[in-house]
Amino acid sequence: MNASARLTTLTRIGFATRGLLYLVIAMLILRTGRAEDPSGAIEYLGRGGGQVLLAVIAAGLTGYGIWRLADAALDIERHGADRKGIMERVGAGVSGAIHLLLAWQAVQLMRGAALSGDGTREGARTAMQVPGGWALVLVGAAVLLVLGAVQLAKAAKGSFLRYLAPEIAQRAWVRWSGRAGYAARGCVFLISGYLLARAGIEEQASDAGGMARVLSWLTSPFDVIVGVGLLAFGLFSFVEARYRQLHDVPVDGAIRRATSWR
Repeated sequence: MNASARLTTLTRIGFATRGLLYLVIAMLILRTGRAEDPSGAIEYLGRGGGQVLLAVIAAGLTGYGIWRLADAALDIERHGADRKGIMERVGAGVSGAIHLLLAWQAVQLMRGAALSGDGTREGARTAMQVPGGWALVLVGAAVLLVLGAVQLAKAAKGSFLRYLAPEIAQRAWVRWSGRAGYAARGCVFLISGYLLARAGIEEQASDAGGMARVLSWLTSPFDVIVGVGLLAFGLFSFVEARYRQLHDVPVDGAIRRATSWR
């Protein structure tokens, strides 16, 4: 198995890992009312599954993160050069960076380190400490709002189905799990963007927050509705792990070029 095939395998493990994290987040909010984000889900799984599970999570998220960054840089998913395609690649880059950060957090847990709090809130607090930091916070809020709108557009159009093998994409339960999942993620991004914008305007970093903050901010029954959507996204992620049509990242060519320069 060459390096490109290994990365593809790790990427599929990454899709499954993402699905597992969303299932944990959904089950916690639905069964106990406990609001968590992917970092909290990793910590929860680490306590129950130990070092081996954390190692698998770290490996899968690393492969997925690298694949998403490669998609942003090389357009391996063939998004195109129009505005829509560029936005897809920007989203892929943001997703890749986030998942590499999650992989690093899994490694930190393996080493016995404690994770910091809400990343969105911590980022807002750091930005507020520099002159004009409120403007940086508002830029971040705008990015989240755009990402939320993109997720909702995917839910409405079903464009995510084009990446799946045709025989599975035609199944109704796959379509609707994807629609519900992307709609829930879109709502989370939009609310997170709103909270971050409010934090920037009021210069109160404590108002900002990511998924855990959004789930705790929502009142019943909206937290349950979003939780069901996140559960659907977890299930859809497992479908992607098996049936998503992945284009190989040209890792082997890059390695050959790098070694030939020595």
